[in-house]
Amino acid sequence: MSLQNRIVIGLLAAVALVVGLLVLFNALSKDKGQASGTITATAEVVREDSHRLSQAPEEKAVLVEFLDFECEACLAAYPVVDDLSEEYGENLTVVARYFPLPGHRNSETAAVAVEAAAQQGKFKEMHARMYETQSEWGETDEDRSPLFRGYAEDLGLDMAAYDAAIADPATTKRVTIDKNDGMALNVEGTPTFFLDGRKIQPATIEEFRSLIETAIAD
Repeated sequence: MSLQNRIVIGLLAAVALVVGLLVLFNALSKDKGQASGTITATAEVVREDSHRLSQAPEEKAVLVEFLDFECEACLAAYPVVDDLSEEYGENLTVVARYFPLPGHRNSETAAVAVEAAAQQGKFKEMHARMYETQSEWGETDEDRSPLFRGYAEDLGLDMAAYDAAIADPATTKRVTIDKNDGMALNVEGTPTFFLDGRKIQPATIEEFRSLIETAIAD
């Protein structure tokens, strides 16, 4: 065999080895992504249909909260977020996204109830009601969906439409989409905040204000 042929065969073997390694790497990466359950390529901090607690007329910054209605820390953050929304409402849009935690028996049930209310234009009202009454239904293994249905009645919702929404798998899927985005964005607990797409962890209200003011100024 000539030297030229040996060189060609050697080059072909090297190319085959590189291609094989790339295929193996891609397969392993795909398996790792499937095992982790994340979809980082399609995860979004805010989606077009994400629920806005407030919409700034002159939007300069967007605050997103991943929340659990049964979470006591979320309850503590609720009035803070409400105050910030009012204080910076001219320039700050506030978005709420569902992130029910598995350790809370009624957190997903509450999120589905809020989503069912949202389909009748009552997201903000049901969102508030869940926090205002958390002490009545949180931290129990008992199914609180009948209580949530009572809240829907109090808000004057069309109860046939509400019941249909609760039974519709698409309503639960809407909650799951939020949670999947949160998991892919490395949300590990609630509340978790993102400001203009960047995760923030303010230790004080003053720091929270400072971060928002900086985002608005930018």
